Amino acid sequence: MKKYALLSLILIATVISTRIQAQTCMGVNMKAGMGYEMVSYSAKDKPTGKIVYTVKTVSTDNGATLMSMEMQNFDAKDKLQATNNYKCACKGNELMVDMTAMMAGQENPMLKDAKMTFTSTDLTYSDNYTVGATLKDAELKGQGEMGGGMMLNYSMSMKNRKVVAQENITVPAGTFNAYKVTSDMTVSTKTIMNISFDFQVVSFRAPNVLWDIRSETYRKDKLMGYSVLTKVF
Repeated sequence: MKKYALLSLILIATVISTRIQAQTCMGVNMKAGMGYEMVSYSAKDKPTGKIVYTVKTVSTDNGATLMSMEMQNFDAKDKLQATNNYKCACKGNELMVDMTAMMAGQENPMLKDAKMTFTSTDLTYSDNYTVGATLKDAELKGQGEMGGGMMLNYSMSMKNRKVVAQENITVPAGTFNAYKVTSDMTVSTKTIMNISFDFQVVSFRAPNVLWDIRSETYRKDKLMGYSVLTKVF
């Protein structure tokens, strides 16, 4: 009897351990309610708003940890402007983020009242960066209808993603030994005519941290604005 009881305890412990391990992402134990806050600034260091990201649910499927996220966008006066949701998944040493998460920093009035359907090639991150490494491209495509029945096509791509340096960086949330990742981003909107903008994005990523430490956006090599990690909860 004691032998069977011991085996049962071992089995239960194994199941619990497996579940705990399965609900981790790149060394971080994931649970509903946790999240982080990014505050945005203009090129002249003037606050322009903040985004609060919150984990709403955590589940597992086929060895992957799946997370549904809520994204709240606030203006410079701390007034809530929009709330959106997106998905991300973690498997092995990769975090895969739905590209709709990148739309928080893209203010496009054409999309505000349009009925859109999006497809995404996920933006991937790693917990094992090396300087000189190349990361996968990512893309978001959308199609919808504006008022009056006018069709709208939208796309956002992140290409030429490279790990170019490793350095210590200090933000309100702390000091991190981070990797500098550069990307070329193109945002395109097409109705009657095509409007396209090219940006350069610089992200600082650190081991055991699922989100950017700092993110900078440039256009034609001129800083447009930046965001910093201010709070982890």
